[in-house]
Amino acid sequence: MSGYIAHPTAEIASDAVIGDGTRIWQHCIILGGAQLGRDCKLGHNVFIEGGVVVGDGVVIKDNVCLYQGVIVGDEVFIGPNAVFTNVRTPRAFVSRKNEFEATSIARGATIGANATIVCGNRIGDYAMVAAGAVVTADVPAYALVAGNPARRIAWVSKSGEVLGPDLVCPRTGESYGLTETGLAPAK
Repeated sequence: MSGYIAHPTAEIASDAVIGDGTRIWQHCIILGGAQLGRDCKLGHNVFIEGGVVVGDGVVIKDNVCLYQGVIVGDEVFIGPNAVFTNVRTPRAFVSRKNEFEATSIARGATIGANATIVCGNRIGDYAMVAAGAVVTADVPAYALVAGNPARRIAWVSKSGEVLGPDLVCPRTGESYGLTETGLAPAK
């Protein structure tokens, strides 16, 4: 173990790739083939399956399981007890391992506590998923979504501020404009 810090109760496979400066707390399990970037923080009881890719500077709070097919971009925040699925129609008595669907969380996105992310969907850059929301479709960049199923209720800035009709961040003064994939900083 070099370059990262892990609590003695953490179980980390020898072939997991973990970046420098990452901190892994109590009772985490990281399986072989998982890739974690630099300067990540994993709270208590985080499970990361093989094939999961986690970018740099990611914060994953307590009791989160990331299954094969989940790709997490840089600087993502995943709140406690967030749920990720890997099959849309699970049955205990039907093997669906060949039906796992990829889920992508783009750079800077925030997933609130107790949110559910149904597999096969993409969360766009700097989007915010409210606590308890159930994501059943792609979330546009810079969108704030809430509810079950999650629906866009506002646009947010890179710093997480809700934008008014002028699409100007009240904290930074940065302007935004609508694009085909959501919102983007104005040029």
